[in-house]
Amino acid sequence: MKKTRQNGFILIFVIVSIALIGAVMFVLTDDSNTMLFQSDRAYLRAVQRNLAASGLAWARHNIKNTPAESLDKTVNLDAGELNLPGAALAVTIAAPAGKKTQIITSVTRKRRTLKSQDEYALAP
Repeated sequence: MKKTRQNGFILIFVIVSIALIGAVMFVLTDDSNTMLFQSDRAYLRAVQRNLAASGLAWARHNIKNTPAESLDKTVNLDAGELNLPGAALAVTIAAPAGKKTQIITSVTRKRRTLKSQDEYALAP
């Protein structure tokens, strides 16, 4: 009789342990998915800021050397040299001094895409 009770206790102990391990794995998986989502979002925002800064640097460098008739046209810059897969950068330098330079960025990672369109004032 004692052997049967001991085997029953071990069986119940193993079943409860497996259930607890399953619950812990569920919680940890959910937390890791949240961390992956947040790290992807942080990466996309960092790349977006870097692209905007690169576009502004390009616009400041070229605003003096660009003829007036070439202004107000959108220029698609090659983001491939920045080693950023799924990134696109377009810059529109405004002709009159009152208008602002427009920077359009698009970044893709996995299934998420982050697009932005911002305007900046550049001093001639």
